[in-house]
Amino acid sequence: MWEYNENPASLQNFDGDPEGQKTTLLFDASKRELFTPNSGFKTIHRRLRSTWKINVNRDEITFDRIAQARLLIFGGPREKFTAPEFDAMRSYLNAGGSILLMVGEGGEVKFDTNVNFLLEECGIMINNDSVVRTVYYKYFHPKEVLVSGGVLNREINRVAGKVVPGQMEAEGDNQQSLTFVYPFGATLSVQKPSVAVLSSGTVSLPLNRPVCAFHTSTSGRGRLVVIGSCHIFSDQYIDKEENSKLLDVVLQFLTTNDVRLNTIDAEDPEISDYHFIPDSSRLADRLRVCLQEGDEVPRDFTTLFDTSPYQLDVSSLPDAIKAYDEMRVKHEPLSLIQPQFETPLPPLSPAVIPPIFRELASPSLDLFDLDEHFSSEKVRLAQITNKCSDDDLEYYVRECGDILGVTGKLAPDCQDAKHMLEYVFAQVVEFKKMNQDIDLDIPDPVVTDRRQALMTQVAGESTV
Repeated sequence: MWEYNENPASLQNFDGDPEGQKTTLLFDASKRELFTPNSGFKTIHRRLRSTWKINVNRDEITFDRIAQARLLIFGGPREKFTAPEFDAMRSYLNAGGSILLMVGEGGEVKFDTNVNFLLEECGIMINNDSVVRTVYYKYFHPKEVLVSGGVLNREINRVAGKVVPGQMEAEGDNQQSLTFVYPFGATLSVQKPSVAVLSSGTVSLPLNRPVCAFHTSTSGRGRLVVIGSCHIFSDQYIDKEENSKLLDVVLQFLTTNDVRLNTIDAEDPEISDYHFIPDSSRLADRLRVCLQEGDEVPRDFTTLFDTSPYQLDVSSLPDAIKAYDEMRVKHEPLSLIQPQFETPLPPLSPAVIPPIFRELASPSLDLFDLDEHFSSEKVRLAQITNKCSDDDLEYYVRECGDILGVTGKLAPDCQDAKHMLEYVFAQVVEFKKMNQDIDLDIPDPVVTDRRQALMTQVAGESTV
């Protein structure tokens, strides 16, 4: 957490009240800002309220209202500023105040504001574009750009506690440069006296373009920081990567004199020229004819036509008529020759070489299991019994019915296991009814004695 440095030189107040100015941060909400302490900047509000007094301005911007604040913050204004408001902000900067201005992708056109009117006086302009990452890494949306090598001034790394390559290697610290997420932001055009301190990096489009600029007023006390993304410090991204450290660096530059930008990096920052890429989709919808510049057109344009290759005349007609007499052909219109269809097909002629026909394919023979078709009923019942388990009872009964010939004796809609068992049980009952005398063959002493007495009586009567 960045701590406020009570430097008397940086706490001069406009009305002689240093205590009131050094502890007040003013968030503007008069231009329908996209983010305010109550919406989007709640995390920043919680972090800063222990050190600063947080106020919100909802009225028209005047010098008297903003003079008591140490820092004036705009979180994406979406309305136009008036000329008196620009004069108040200009006087505020010249008197030693600091302003943090954040917009977003699309610049003035999308946010419907006119902040460039004030920024152009400082050498800064917010472009009407958007920063897009060319390859996917860590964040899903292409406009959530992760910038790992976008620090243009080594002082930013020093204030953030990062090591500047080539300067602090002897101390054994191998930390990398400041890494931050730049979501839904636009690029800037920066000229002197302003200094570009952050760029879009080498893996984003536009390539190596400024996204953050610092400016110091001519009086040397007022500070202005312009960032092309108002989402960078919002609640969703403040804790991503090292955005919180970047916020500490920005606040330290705006409220103290401890940040001294490197002169060499400020004079020649590593940024690329702004190149416009044609919108292929829109150009494809507006096709235009490509005309090639040629010679001057003469007054008589008919001279441009060359009729020698293709012309129509009757100069050769007398020679054609004379040819009839020389060839002894009657000169009359040609008549239609009636076609003759006596032989619609050419006559047949024997073939010298006999034709080669494709051999017939082998006959498609079904594969039969001889054991299955020639086995006895008992063998087939034993095979189906060994193959089935308790869970296959329905299948077992139907297969046994097929083997025993029960299936053919049932109706087509009654060939399930239940009707087969019913049919078998009915046959057993009928069989039992027809063979009731079989039980008399069982040896029983009483029955045997009666049978012998009956046979003796019959024999005696026959003798008589």
